[in-house]
Amino acid sequence: MKQPLVEKIDFYYNAEGYMVFTEKFHLDRGYCCGNGCKHCPFDYEKVPEPKRAALLACRREEGKKGEKNR
Repeated sequence: MKQPLVEKIDFYYNAEGYMVFTEKFHLDRGYCCGNGCKHCPFDYEKVPEPKRAALLACRREEGKKGEKNR
C-alpha cells in the first residue's frame, strides 16, 4: 500500500507554487522518470539529449556557486 506524501520530506512548494519532489522521493521511487526533475539523484539518465547535457551543466554551475558561498 502506498504511503501518503509528506510535505517538506517528499516534496515542497516553490515560490511559484509548484510542487517539487525531493531527492528522497526520487530515491524511494527508484528510477529516473525522464522529466528532468530538479532533485533527480539519477543524473537524468532517461532525459533525452540535448536536454540531459544542459541539465547536468546547470547542476554543475549551481554546485560551483554553492561552493563559493560557503
